Amino acid sequence: MSSNSSTFTNSSYTFSSSSSSNDGQTTGATRSTVSHTNHDGTSVRTTQQNLGGPTIEETRHYDSQGREQLGMPQQSTNQRRLQENEVEDVTEESDADKKYREAMEDEYAKREGGA
Repeated sequence: MSSNSSTFTNSSYTFSSSSSSNDGQTTGATRSTVSHTNHDGTSVRTTQQNLGGPTIEETRHYDSQGREQLGMPQQSTNQRRLQENEVEDVTEESDADKKYREAMEDEYAKREGGA
């Protein structure tokens, strides 16, 4: 009887965000981590962005013994550059995103007593 454990895949996802307002200035950041594990190893992709800044993505690959595979980061760097450009283009074109951000900044200012 063959084992099905070689085809097992485990995935996990975490997301966090934070924001604060001080003297009418709003700052914030988001971070997400996605990992996929199978019999070949694990890939971990971390994406983070500060409010108004570019998205930074890093992908690391580990073999089934937990050793980082160092021959792959160049591909991740290229993917990160593409991701940054795509995110910047979408943000610049989206009036809905700008209106949402402004509404959130106003709401934070109200809560902090600034408006």
